[in-house]
Amino acid sequence: MLNAAFLAAANHVLAQNRWARERLAPFAGRRARFEVPPWTVRFEIDVAGSVVAPTGDDCDVVIRLPAKSPLLLLQGIGRLIALARVEGNAEFATALSFVLREMRWDVEEDLSRLLGDIAAHRLVHGSGQLFAWQRQGVTRLTENLAEYFAHESALLVSGAELRTLAAAGADFEGALARTEARLLALGS
Repeated sequence: MLNAAFLAAANHVLAQNRWARERLAPFAGRRARFEVPPWTVRFEIDVAGSVVAPTGDDCDVVIRLPAKSPLLLLQGIGRLIALARVEGNAEFATALSFVLREMRWDVEEDLSRLLGDIAAHRLVHGSGQLFAWQRQGVTRLTENLAEYFAHESALLVSGAELRTLAAAGADFEGALARTEARLLALGS
C-alpha cells in the first residue's frame, strides 16, 4: 500500500517536471529501494522516465535515510540528501539524487484545480509568508538565547574567553612540567 501511494505521488510530481522524466528515462529498467525505518519503498524506472512497481527483487541502487527523515525534510531536501547513505550504481544514484534535489511539486497548480486560480495563489503565497515569518522567529529566538547565555547570564563562554583559558591552561601545564623536571633533578 505504501509502495503504491509512493508511486502515485512520485509520478504526479514527475508529470509536473518533464525535465526530471527526461533525466531518468535513460535508466529504464533500473530498480531502486528507499529505506526509511520502518518503511521500505521499491520502484523501477520505465521508458518514459516514470516510476513503476519493480519487476524483480534485486536493486541497482539502495538509498538509506535516517529514521528522523520526515523531520529533516522540514529543513529542506538538501539536508535530507546529505544524510542519505547510497549504495549501488553511481551513475543511476547521481541521477536520482539530482532529480530528488531539484524536482519541485507545483502545489499551486494542484490547489487551483480545487479552489480556483486566485484562491490557490493566495493560499500558497500566504503559506510561504507564514513559514518565512516562523523561520525568522525561530532564528531570532535562537540568536537572542545564544546572546543571553553568552553575555548576560555567563552560562556560556565566548570564543575569545575560551582561547584565553586554553592558553592559560597550556602555560600552567608547561610550568608544571618544568617544576616536575626540577624536582626529579633534585631528587637524583
